[in-house]
Parts: sequence; structure tokens; C-alpha cells
Amino acid sequence: MICFRDLHKRFGEKHVLNGFSLEVPEGETTVIIGYSGSGKSVALKHVVGLLEPDHGEVEVDGHVVHDLPRAELMQLRGSVGFVFQFAALFDSMTVLENIALGLKHQGVSDREIEQRVRESLEVVDLDGAEQRFPAELSGGMRKRVGIARAIALRPRYLLYDEPTTGLDPVTSSVINALMVRTRERLGVTAIVVTHDMRSAYSVGDRIAMLFKGQVRQVGTVDQIQRTHDPIVRQFIEGQPDASGDPEVPEFEETIA
Repeated sequence: MICFRDLHKRFGEKHVLNGFSLEVPEGETTVIIGYSGSGKSVALKHVVGLLEPDHGEVEVDGHVVHDLPRAELMQLRGSVGFVFQFAALFDSMTVLENIALGLKHQGVSDREIEQRVRESLEVVDLDGAEQRFPAELSGGMRKRVGIARAIALRPRYLLYDEPTTGLDPVTSSVINALMVRTRERLGVTAIVVTHDMRSAYSVGDRIAMLFKGQVRQVGTVDQIQRTHDPIVRQFIEGQPDASGDPEVPEFEETIA
């Protein structure tokens, strides 16, 4: 289980997380929604120790992430697959080499790497793409390689940072279906950060809205769709920004 407890994070004068608390149930997909700059990606990066909290803690499998010695932190990261917003592939490497990179750091044998790369590409419907380069792939295909790289680690947890950003509606639907299939086939626990409500409704077991650094509301898809909370309702219906902080979107671009 992943637990965020009273998480605070400040960048300069900007208090991004201000008491963020959330439990992520085992075996489910929890979606975190919110306006651009609300701290969604910041919260996600605390799970693998890419950021340290100013106050509060993130606990993964009973271990407080920011208290772990480096060796144990690296071991934790090996159990967490992180799918970055823009896939974060190395252009000079083939698909195989991009996926193999994390496995080599874990000391996996070359024979096992080849098998895992092949299996993970099959899961994302990219069989035979091992020798292609990122520049030869569409945006949706690059996202799928990013997912393949994450699941090749055979993680217990998958973290998705804006997985459908920049994709057309059809490709977004393909990625959504892939995330659901991955959870069902691998039995992983997942957190999906997004502002795409179609994606949130498609992949989520529960949805939590992050607003002004705290969880505004959390519930099942049906509960969120039926909410009477005016802030949540305004967001999910795509009404004008209710955050009251026009500087926030510009700020998130500097830390994403």
C-alpha cells in the first residue's frame, strides 16, 4: 500500500502541497485529478524519492520513503514502474536499449533482458519493435514503449504521469485500455495523475481531486460523477478555473 500522510512541499514562496493525505488501496488504480499546477506530479515524485517532503511522509509497504538509506531506496525504486509524461526515451537508443536500461541496473542477465523486453512489448502491442528508434515512432507508440519499460521491471506499483497528454482521442482510448489491461494482467497497484476526465473515468477505481494542496474529495467513479461539491463539479464539467490562483499553471511548468 502507498500512503501519503500530511504531505507538505514548498518551492520558494509557493506552497504546492499543504497537508496532502491519501491512501492507495492494494490492487486498485487511484486517479489523482486537479488543475494544472495543483501539485499532482509533485505528489507522485515523492513516491520514489525524486522529491523529499518539507513535512509529512510517504509510506510504501510500511517504509517511509525519505528515511530509507540509498541502497533500500534503490530497491524500492525497482518495485515501482514510473511512466513519465513524455515517455522520457533516449533518442540515441533503440526501443530494446531503452527498455533494457533499468534491467541492466538491476543486474538482470542479457538472456533474461531479451525475454522481458519481448514480453513487455507484447503486452503493449508493439511486437517486433525492438530495433526501432524513438524518432521512428508516433507519440502514442512512444507512450507505449514507456509503459513497456515500466512493466519490464515487473513492478508491484505503476505510476503514470499524464499518460494521455498530447494524444488524440483515439490514441488516448488505446492508452486507457492498455492501462486497464496491464493492471488486470499484472495485478499491479497504480496511481494515475491526469486532468483528462475521460481517462480518469476509464481507468480509475477511485478518483481523488487535489485542490490547493489538499484532497478536496475522494471516491469511486460514480461518487465523483454524482458529486455536489461545487469545486469538483466545476472541474469535471470543464468549467472555468476555480483555483483562484492564476499563477499556478506557470509554476508547475518549472517543476514538472
